Amino acid sequence: MVSATLSEVAKFLKPGITTISIDKMAETFIRDNGGSPSFKGYHGFKYALCISVNEVVVHGFPGNYELKNGDIISVDCGVYMNSYHGDSAYTFAIGDVKPEVLQLMKITKEAVFRGVAQACENNRIGDISYAVEHFCANENGYGVVRELVGHGVGKKLHEDPQVPNFGKRGDGKKMKEGMVLAIEPMINLGTKNVHTLQDGWTVVTDDGKPSAHFEHTTAVRKYKGEPLSSFAPIEAAEMANSELNTSYHNTLLPA
Repeated sequence: MVSATLSEVAKFLKPGITTISIDKMAETFIRDNGGSPSFKGYHGFKYALCISVNEVVVHGFPGNYELKNGDIISVDCGVYMNSYHGDSAYTFAIGDVKPEVLQLMKITKEAVFRGVAQACENNRIGDISYAVEHFCANENGYGVVRELVGHGVGKKLHEDPQVPNFGKRGDGKKMKEGMVLAIEPMINLGTKNVHTLQDGWTVVTDDGKPSAHFEHTTAVRKYKGEPLSSFAPIEAAEMANSELNTSYHNTLLPA
């Protein structure tokens, strides 16, 4: 349901629409299909989606901002359905996005799968963290956000353990088959440093450079993680929308 909602968002995106209109469309879609938005009402959050544009890393408020050619937009969606939460995020490129920003998106998207591959029985959380950090920071020179982390997900939206995007192999909680984690690299084009605006929610990069965010709800399996959310329907809708730039889809294979 989360992936289906993000697919509807992909169909809807274009320059000139407001981020609040995206939120309202998504909430209607979720409720019409028997779910409820996990984020709405969570610690007072008023919206169905977190919508974060350009230098906003996460937790952006939908509002009257109109999307522009060249923007990137992270859409984070949670759905509660059949007694469980699902959680996934995807970053979209609107029109003529700079090549260096498209490369950031490509690497961040690939980093999700690097992390997912480490979500196997008897590995530790630090193995996921190291895979993301090494690929994004050491190999590609990006800023890996440290103040915000992935998490367990299930009957509650946020459960233990926390899943940082930085760390050491062999550190942290040992994973067991059947655990479910939200693995979500938040990667900045420039500095790793971020701060929260006065609204208490919106997190932005210190240097004003763009940030990308992709997330999969992931089951821990015996030999490697299994994404329970899917990017495939989102990508199909994205490719069909001529207003979106999909030139970052040529991603690398996971290590």
